[in-house]
Amino acid sequence: SGAWKPDNDDADSKNALAARGYWQAFQEVKKSVSDLLSGSDNADVVERDLSVWHSEMFMPCVTAGIIKPSDIVGYRSHQVYIRNSMHTPLRPDALRDAMTALFDLLKEEQEASVRAVLGHFIFTYIHPYMDGNGRVGRFLMNTMLASGGYDWLIIPVERRDEYMVVLEKASVESDIVPFVKFLSSI
Repeated sequence: SGAWKPDNDDADSKNALAARGYWQAFQEVKKSVSDLLSGSDNADVVERDLSVWHSEMFMPCVTAGIIKPSDIVGYRSHQVYIRNSMHTPLRPDALRDAMTALFDLLKEEQEASVRAVLGHFIFTYIHPYMDGNGRVGRFLMNTMLASGGYDWLIIPVERRDEYMVVLEKASVESDIVPFVKFLSSI
């Protein structure tokens, strides 16, 4: 087409790696959903597979030498801050206990839609990884929805800002109602 601009090559390459990683992670999520639909326990599947989804998301960047393999293993070891957010995620030393509590909640909650909303919100509130928490949180939400026979939910790009506002309100003001209403409106 003659539209190639070499100055954009790095950005295009990173976008291609991100897209490939998302696709790889999605393939793993589909396996998890299959396990859930075959009767496996919700919390057990999520606890077993969550780190796999995250690792697959960043594996193309590891292969390309952009990040080290050690950067995608386990929970983060440094404090993170979310750009344009008043919410400060949990300290690294609190992550393991918080994630255990999340898995316990997923195991105990019987209603798939509640597991989906709370799983997504609490996971992103905890923010256990250096990057990719939103994407993994949405995968978590959708696996929980699928476990209850609900359709896959995609946040439309046109509504991303609204999504971020209601997620921020839930995180900072402890008001999850707008987040729930937003998700149910999609």
